[in-house]
Amino acid sequence: MKTCLKVATMALMFFVVTLTINAQSANVMVGGEAMLPAKNIVDNAVKSKVHTTLVAAVTAAGLVETLQGKGPFTVFAPVNDAFENLPEGTVETLLKPENKATLTKVLTYHVVAGKYDFNALAALIKKGTKSVTTVSGGKLMIKMNGARNIQITDENGAVANVSTYDVYQSNGVIHTIDAVLLPKM
Repeated sequence: MKTCLKVATMALMFFVVTLTINAQSANVMVGGEAMLPAKNIVDNAVKSKVHTTLVAAVTAAGLVETLQGKGPFTVFAPVNDAFENLPEGTVETLLKPENKATLTKVLTYHVVAGKYDFNALAALIKKGTKSVTTVSGGKLMIKMNGARNIQITDENGAVANVSTYDVYQSNGVIHTIDAVLLPKM
């Protein structure tokens, strides 16, 4: 009986170790690169080929150190195409040193203090919460659009869809979105 119990215990331990290894190796892919949960938001974002404009903007705004900090943060990260869909010259204008304050406001409007993965956001919506407050102090409206889709609407009525959920980081979570969200200026 003791031998059978030992064998069962060892089999269970092997199963748990295997599950842990498999979970760790199942990293989310963004921009053709694996996003590693042990890395922080910036360390992962710089690897993504679809977030180069966002990374350049975060650098220009001087937010790299902040987003490498302890957090936790939830970042709604627009892809390069989202920036390209802004009116011509918008990105170039925002990246100018004299517009750093405006750029910072736009970027921190994409960040919410706390770690809100899909399940946490969906739970807020089910409880009746219709918005989240961003680090910039603005509001992002959130709503379900289907069983597994959350839409985010900015203060101007523009809508972003999440294309990749739950990219876990050591200091929070990133959701990739298809539009740049703009606060009221």
